[in-house]
Amino acid sequence: MKLGMRLMVECAGTGWLVFAGCAGTALNTGLPSPEWSLSAAPLAFGLALVVANLAAARAASAHFNPAVTIGYAVARRFPVRDIVPYLAAQTLGAIAGAALLAWIAGGRPGFSLTLSEFGVNGYGVHSPSDYAWSSAFATELAMSFAFVSTHLVMSCTAGRRKVAALATGAAFTTVYLVTGPVTGGAINPARSAGPALLVGGWALDQLWLFWAAPMLGALGAGVCHASFAARAGRLRSIAAESGGQV
Repeated sequence: MKLGMRLMVECAGTGWLVFAGCAGTALNTGLPSPEWSLSAAPLAFGLALVVANLAAARAASAHFNPAVTIGYAVARRFPVRDIVPYLAAQTLGAIAGAALLAWIAGGRPGFSLTLSEFGVNGYGVHSPSDYAWSSAFATELAMSFAFVSTHLVMSCTAGRRKVAALATGAAFTTVYLVTGPVTGGAINPARSAGPALLVGGWALDQLWLFWAAPMLGALGAGVCHASFAARAGRLRSIAAESGGQV
């Protein structure tokens, strides 16, 4: 598939992910039960990713996340020349998804981007549970490493790819259950940028963490995956040369 079509898929898929995932928070702020909002966002993000992956049918490698793109590139499974176009398409899609959600949420009396829970990520006083930036950074880095590693592993073989959409969706939900109380759930720089650009102010000031930590986690996942793949390749070569006896 040509790059232009793949970029359209990435843009649309990321926009859908941000819209559906952040809606789990933004559209439920008026509900009397806060516990529902805490579980709604992880479920919404996880299910949205499953739907996006199944709909894309891997037409665009089904990244929908700059960190995933970086992880694949570092693992030498994605062309470096396509990194910038992919990141741009994902970010534009995230902004469009956040803008659509803001327009819909604006139909509720008293809604304000500066006051509402709009799925914006934050730390310190803007963390859901007042976690410091160091805790937020460590959590985002570790969970990004775990998610990108899962993404890479589940796309290694034809058999795994058959269930990759469900596996990555489940991993995404689990990661958001962990990161939700700390940062509001990010591990996706584009997902963080969309709402932050609309809210502005403190959200933009803290956006650096939600690019830096996921990207570093993705770099680590890519390096580890490439290392293990190289080692597995050497073992297969040795086994073949020795007639199956290693």
